[in-house]
Amino acid sequence: MWTEEIVAGRPAWRHIPSTVVFRKVPGGTFRMGLSEAALDAVRAIERSGGVEDTIDPFLASAKDAQPVREVRVEPFLLARHPLTVAQVQHWLPEYEDDYAEADTGTARLEGDLDDLLKLLPFQLPSEAQWEYAARAGTTTLTFRGDGKPDEDQLLDDFGDETRTAASENAFGLAAMGSANELCADVWIPGFDGAPSDARPRTGDGPRTVRGGAADLYPWQGCDEWLLLLSATRYGHADFTAVRPAAPLPPQ
Repeated sequence: MWTEEIVAGRPAWRHIPSTVVFRKVPGGTFRMGLSEAALDAVRAIERSGGVEDTIDPFLASAKDAQPVREVRVEPFLLARHPLTVAQVQHWLPEYEDDYAEADTGTARLEGDLDDLLKLLPFQLPSEAQWEYAARAGTTTLTFRGDGKPDEDQLLDDFGDETRTAASENAFGLAAMGSANELCADVWIPGFDGAPSDARPRTGDGPRTVRGGAADLYPWQGCDEWLLLLSATRYGHADFTAVRPAAPLPPQ
């Protein structure tokens, strides 16, 4: 079912039936959420003239990603990038995508989402797992630092292996933040009472989504770059990408 190999110079696990490549995310602890230092970094971008419209809505919603807290994460597998159209077609052969230009592009699911989730032999990452993986050991706005992220950080198609490899973070994960990615957690504004061990929060209602900057490209000057930030979160409403997670394979 699994084979261990080297992909782009890094260890990886490939799910043989679907060909989906996973990276091992090491365990550890991190500070989850939108910190005051991160908010100061966003304000610094505004002061430097890097804001096209206004960051006021983002600042007003900052409480949705607070309070910052320490979370412990056990090792797990996470897909190297969101599922592509071709990969989704492994489970849903009739799947068609109105958003992707090629079968190597990110699949964005709407009506087929529930069908895919029932068939996947994997799970959705908790949003704690997702943020931990996106940060890859950093505490900055994105894994690349506190500077304003730009279109160079967007990756929506994985047919070019050189570009995919160049976009990876320290955990070997590509395109974290590009597409909106569904998490296992139900959407709950803020982290009051959230578990400290990366378990997803369950309940009724929409799930939490992370990322989404490429979904709005070409950017319209509304500061869509904020969707690339590791801590940005919101509730699922329309289409979504899926980046599956899995337990470590038995040795």
